[in-house]
Amino acid sequence: MEFTRESPAKRSAEARVNDYNEFVERLDDAGLNRQAARCMNCGIPFCHNGCPLGNVIPEFNDAVYKKSWAEAYEILSSTNNFPEFTGRICPAPCESACVLGINQPPVAIEEIEKHIIEIAFDQGLVKPKAPKVRSGKKVAVIGSGPAGLATAAQLNAAGHQVTVYERDDAPGGLLRYGIPDFKLEKWVVERRIQLMKDEGVEFRVNANVGVNISINDILREYQAIVLAGGSTIPRDLPVPGRELDGVHFAMDFLKQQNKRVASIKEEGIIDIMATGKNVVVIGGGDTGSDCVGTSNRHGAATVTQFELMPQPPTTRTTYMPWPSYPMLLKTTSSHEEGCERHWAIATKSFIGDENGKLKALKVVELEWAITEEGRPARFVEKEGTEREIPCELALLAMGFVSPQKEGLLSQLGVELDERGNVKATEKNYQTNIGKIFTAGDMRRGQSLVVWAISEGRECARKVDEFLMGYSLLESKDRSLISQAV
Repeated sequence: MEFTRESPAKRSAEARVNDYNEFVERLDDAGLNRQAARCMNCGIPFCHNGCPLGNVIPEFNDAVYKKSWAEAYEILSSTNNFPEFTGRICPAPCESACVLGINQPPVAIEEIEKHIIEIAFDQGLVKPKAPKVRSGKKVAVIGSGPAGLATAAQLNAAGHQVTVYERDDAPGGLLRYGIPDFKLEKWVVERRIQLMKDEGVEFRVNANVGVNISINDILREYQAIVLAGGSTIPRDLPVPGRELDGVHFAMDFLKQQNKRVASIKEEGIIDIMATGKNVVVIGGGDTGSDCVGTSNRHGAATVTQFELMPQPPTTRTTYMPWPSYPMLLKTTSSHEEGCERHWAIATKSFIGDENGKLKALKVVELEWAITEEGRPARFVEKEGTEREIPCELALLAMGFVSPQKEGLLSQLGVELDERGNVKATEKNYQTNIGKIFTAGDMRRGQSLVVWAISEGRECARKVDEFLMGYSLLESKDRSLISQAV
């Protein structure tokens, strides 16, 4: 009733496009206190249910208000292994479920979360917690993205010896080689990886299980295996001209830039640069937004983003009641830096020059039929709207369809579901092969980092039960790890 929502200051768009550093500043003590004070300590805090991790939000807000940083950190870390990640890149479904959000801007939960963990690091509250007793059981976690890291952290805390296998040259998965540095600087990832190493987790990089690491060796050495390789096969756009020089998948573009920032030189690859080009990003999600921000930093001549679906509303409709997560128009910091956006538009073909290089796109506007529930159902092309748009770099950011089958999955012979993901239920995260489990995007399909962490935690509990017959790792309903560990 006294304070409204305040967001931290950002460096100006004109300044931040000249580097790849994070640009969101921290709130001062008074500002942070005001934002924590806005939490109403609801009788039924819907934010708990809105968060896939079940974060205990009113309680840590109260601790922040009282400046009890040790208490705030203890509450937050009891449910979330990596608040420094979610505090930067989570779309905050908890805020959509905030009761205050019914008639006011919701509590700035994500920012408060980030401040808790960063203050905890500043004050030396975050320390390695190696288990006091080891179980003698060995677990392999294949994949070091957020799901794999969460699984490894939880199983290590339960006393098992955990080895994480990563096929890239450094651990982190999507966090390291997918999300741009201006959203998540990689020292943040390194800091957490080092903490996990200090706690006893072993990381093996350049280790592509099923290619240069024998699956039979893994099966023999470990009592349990967790598949957490993510959903890595991007959705393609098979239209005429797809083979032209200048049409690339978004993740190839983003991964290259992350490696440039890290001063890692890759040999024998096509260098994808947006400098001086008319760039079209096909896909309206977060990956597409990341391509927009990266293209602006390259110095693109123009940046345009296409979305097949119609433009979403700016406020909740009757079909998006509180506390559901609303599909609203989202303008990201990358859009603020410069981007022309088009909705309900489809790419008919890629047009090349005599040298096989992309020079334009042929597009058409769409007309969507809307269901009684307010959802787009089907579309038709609008007559007379076909046109060409100049484009020398097209980035396909239309999501991901499934995990990679070749190598690991095909050799293991694990059962897949109808979407091509590894088949396992939320009941036990166990595949058709008893000792093999799966979590994250590899199981549920493309999703959020916060869901990957949640899946990793829940999967770890089921693995612990499989190995020991019981588990001291609580479920997400109340996830404090027993001190007996």
